[in-house]
Amino acid sequence: MGLNRRTAMQAGLLTTAMSALRLNSAHPQGTSTPPPITVQGEAAVRTNIPVVRDRRASGGSYLALTTKKKPPKEGWYAAYAIRAPEAGVYALTAVATSPVETPHTEATASYLQLALNEGGFAEVARSQPYWYESEPAWGGLSVLDLGELELRRGENTLTFRVTEPTVLETGTAYALALDRFTLRRREGVELREVRAGGDGTLSTYRYGEPASLTLGLNGRPDRPYRVRYTVVDYFGERVAEGYATIEPGDGTAVKAPLPQLPPGNYRVAASAADASDAEAVVGHFACLSALPATSGDANRFGVNVWATSLVPPSRLDAFAAAMRDMGAGWIRDGQAWPAAEPSPGAYDTEHHDQVTRALRKHGLSPLEVMSPAPEWAMTAASLPLPADLRHAYRYARRLASGGRPAAVQLSNEPDVDVTSSTGDAHAAFVKAAALGIADAPDRPLVVLPGIAQAGHFQELMLANDVVRYADVWAFHGYPDPAEQDEPAFPGAAEEQRELAGRLGAGEVPRWMTECGAFFGVRPGIDLTPAQQAVQARYLVRSMVEGLAAGNTRQFWFAGPPLHDDGVYFGLLSREFQPLPAYSACAALTSLLGEAHFVGPVNGLPTGVVGFEFDSGRGESVRVLWAAKPVRIPVPGATVHDIMGRQMATASAEVTVSRDPVYVVTATAARPKAHPTPPHRLSLSPAEHIVLSQRYPARNAAPNKDNGDAEPPLGYRLSRRTRMSLDVYNFTSISRTVTVKARPAGGWSARAEGPTQVEVPPQGRMTVDFTITAGSGVQRRTDHRLQFTATLDGDEVPPSVSLVQLK
Repeated sequence: MGLNRRTAMQAGLLTTAMSALRLNSAHPQGTSTPPPITVQGEAAVRTNIPVVRDRRASGGSYLALTTKKKPPKEGWYAAYAIRAPEAGVYALTAVATSPVETPHTEATASYLQLALNEGGFAEVARSQPYWYESEPAWGGLSVLDLGELELRRGENTLTFRVTEPTVLETGTAYALALDRFTLRRREGVELREVRAGGDGTLSTYRYGEPASLTLGLNGRPDRPYRVRYTVVDYFGERVAEGYATIEPGDGTAVKAPLPQLPPGNYRVAASAADASDAEAVVGHFACLSALPATSGDANRFGVNVWATSLVPPSRLDAFAAAMRDMGAGWIRDGQAWPAAEPSPGAYDTEHHDQVTRALRKHGLSPLEVMSPAPEWAMTAASLPLPADLRHAYRYARRLASGGRPAAVQLSNEPDVDVTSSTGDAHAAFVKAAALGIADAPDRPLVVLPGIAQAGHFQELMLANDVVRYADVWAFHGYPDPAEQDEPAFPGAAEEQRELAGRLGAGEVPRWMTECGAFFGVRPGIDLTPAQQAVQARYLVRSMVEGLAAGNTRQFWFAGPPLHDDGVYFGLLSREFQPLPAYSACAALTSLLGEAHFVGPVNGLPTGVVGFEFDSGRGESVRVLWAAKPVRIPVPGATVHDIMGRQMATASAEVTVSRDPVYVVTATAARPKAHPTPPHRLSLSPAEHIVLSQRYPARNAAPNKDNGDAEPPLGYRLSRRTRMSLDVYNFTSISRTVTVKARPAGGWSARAEGPTQVEVPPQGRMTVDFTITAGSGVQRRTDHRLQFTATLDGDEVPPSVSLVQLK
């Protein structure tokens, strides 16, 4: 189905939206190209954005907007008069701030909207890779590609506008810096857009629905423009081809009907009829199974989105619908704590709450991740955690209130950040934040931090008895980045299952809140077709093997287009179109249903791997793959390929290869068991007391070196070191707590005051200690230093650290 002009603007599709703004014909043949038109940002004929002087700016000044004030009815805007020497298509670039972070700057701005002459505004809704690959200009500004416009000869008015806030380091604000912009004449008109599906979608539709290709130009042709197109499926088979013509006066796009296609992922190559294949524009679309994925608590599948950073506002609804249609019941997202609480107790969550509501509207359950603390809450010794854990308690309680998230994860990969924070410090933070969530009405699930890799940091955090504060155990798992051909699923799931069992926490649900693979790409291009196939296969295998290892939920990283340091992660292309892995995920979630793992499939030929699941619909679903093609019998079964298409099974056999297949047979219905646990936390007054060790910055543990540091990893102490034990009381009445130090390995501890303290409600008291190394303590060797406490005879969860003699 095609896009009308209004729908195109709402969908945020720049090339199509801009066609609504073009008012004249293409450049006549045989004439020279006019010189570029450059306009200074401060040269607006009308604006309500301040002008700032800066010698680095090309004209000595530039437009600079940074304000928390809501925009007036017309938005924050700047209108410019542009005199075009001739009519035609012009490429627009600007030296301005990008709406996403780039390798050369963390400065960001609001998403821009543009309007040309009498046309309406359309958002420049490009994906993160476009912005990420922008060249640096000066300061926090980049050279941005803003697409193409069709100018009329003579006077034109181009208006830049901001109506949506962005997240800055210290809060949410409306922001834009614009030094200058340049318009360069294009020769003729060119094909720019290829898409399929219904209006407002990201090139997806369900099997049985009518569908068309939309083929769009960057301007209006002055003579018939004939387009040739070819459609191939995931396996490279040509399934449709044809020609379409855009007549003068018919706008800039044409629709070409598609035949009824089976579920799958399709690649479209389109070009001018007289152009070479090398000039083709490539697009992707997905035909999804008519059977949607399981919804609600029974859904085991999630996807990382980071919507505020990676999804332009005008695309949010279509994106959320696409994730739901892909079968993701959960999305993992998060807001910046510094932006949400720019000063103590002053909350500004409206922007993020709006995003969360949009995701929830489409049936997605948000997993909110707590970010590092604001600068005002930290000290050099506490980074990246608040020095006073009451801030963590209050912020987590605020975050959990009002039904915003369905679950809250208490930080992301603290074991591999670039700070010196330790497992014991993070455990105290986890306890305080978990108590804040537990004390919120209608609280969400409490999810432990997403651990990047099993090791010293996690083991120390767990030794502090944090599991009792959580509903869910969490971790991440990625294959070796060097494995580009057929990555192997990592052993993280088995490691975490063994670790949980060793600690007696085997019944706590385990979520792999990040899984994905690293695919190297060059700037300006998507994954190659071969990489797309590897990504699709790995997504299925990783999800299946994770569930088979006992994970309750699996979250893919990531859903939106995402290019980071030469690696591509997204399930959508740079044009927000579905890659094969998207369709593979849709097939997986549709066919597995509730995905209750039954066990490995036995009796398979050598080299074939298989796992059996109960779909919850009275079906057994076996997922099979093999390194080399193997024929296996499938009597009485229905077989689907990796894309969800039903396969012909001649002689009741099917070929199993690297692309997984699904073998579905009817079975007796089994009792249903939903993966989401009940809210089981019922914490005692003693568990509301949190102990936290605090050391001067000079005694900080060594930097974790992104998770690669070797022991000793403990606080670096002298022969005699003063430190403090903070005792927090997160109850509503005053509590009397008695603390005790339990050093090991030749260390001793002496309290510098009473060890019994009266802690006020929601208060903190501090007991100072001197820690002394005995004569037999060896340097650079980790030893445990444990503090315990009692409250009315009940044991308080301990604080356990590592210390070394430096």
